[in-house]
Amino acid sequence: MPRFFTLEQAEKLLPEVEAAMREAIAARADYQRAEADRESFVRRVTMQGGMSVDRERVIQEKSRLESSVRQLKAAVEKIQEAGCLIKDLDMGLVDFPTLLKGEEVYLCWKLGESGIRFWHGVNEGFRGRKPIDQEFLDQHQGELPN
Repeated sequence: MPRFFTLEQAEKLLPEVEAAMREAIAARADYQRAEADRESFVRRVTMQGGMSVDRERVIQEKSRLESSVRQLKAAVEKIQEAGCLIKDLDMGLVDFPTLLKGEEVYLCWKLGESGIRFWHGVNEGFRGRKPIDQEFLDQHQGELPN
């Protein structure tokens, strides 16, 4: 069952989400660099006929890849466990599910924005972002009390 946030709840969670998003982006960049280095190493070994493989280097490259994958997975899981949805890691887009007039919509935040200022429908995405106005504030809600 999804978690639904009020704007206030989402804003309180934003520093934690932002930190995790930055960790995820950094870990993915580390992974991409490690993968490029590994591919370059494999090409060099192949060109040399595979006769002089530096086993220690192979182990280090594999360890580097595995470490960056673990870090990326941990950062993504932090965001997801909080109830948020990562929409675009390249842009740093995160959605916070909320209810507007009883219908699920998303509070939308992008890395670098100082706070959550936009929302969009489930099927609208980033291009469908609308500014949060007083009408939205008056009619949106988070989880209902049990």
